[in-house]
Amino acid sequence: MEDVIHQRERRTGWALTIPALLMLALVFVYPIVRAFWQSFFTQNLGTQLQSEFSGFANLARMAQDGRFWQSLGNSAVFTVFSVLLEFILGLGIALVLNQTFKGRGIVRTIAILPWALPTALIALAWTWIFNDQYGVVNDILLRLGIIQTGINWLGNPTLAMVSVIVADVWKTTPFISILLLAGLQSIPSDLYEAQAIDGATPWQSFQ
Repeated sequence: MEDVIHQRERRTGWALTIPALLMLALVFVYPIVRAFWQSFFTQNLGTQLQSEFSGFANLARMAQDGRFWQSLGNSAVFTVFSVLLEFILGLGIALVLNQTFKGRGIVRTIAILPWALPTALIALAWTWIFNDQYGVVNDILLRLGIIQTGINWLGNPTLAMVSVIVADVWKTTPFISILLLAGLQSIPSDLYEAQAIDGATPWQSFQ
């Protein structure tokens, strides 16, 4: 009887999961496969209507292009620092929201707001924030006396990378914190109580 119930639950789980997997394949997998397949073809929109198969010629030319490696390096730096900061900050926020305090529901709602806002709108807002002439960041630094003249945050490659990372961390950290909070809340409270009785420190309980 238990085997029948287990098989039924498994079928129900797959029935609920397959639509989501198909949607992910449609949204993410298909465009990637399509773009990779098109990389084997060459088409000049000014002189020809049909694309011609060129094999690995496009990939070979791309491998010799310095702009490709520069873009790859920028993407790697952005990904490493963004993910690391988002995880650290998200974990800290999740640990705070996992505690019991008055108004916790309201705080959780406010914490997720940056993730809920439209990305295009947030990108435009951060562009204004980092503007070298009337941006909020320069205004605050000037008022505090940290800088004497406005900094062109988006005109310098290094500062532009820092600015983009800051904007992405602000946008994505709430989502990471909610995911980690869901994992923390799935841990039974009995385990924490048993560890407290055994004399475990908060750090040991966290580990």
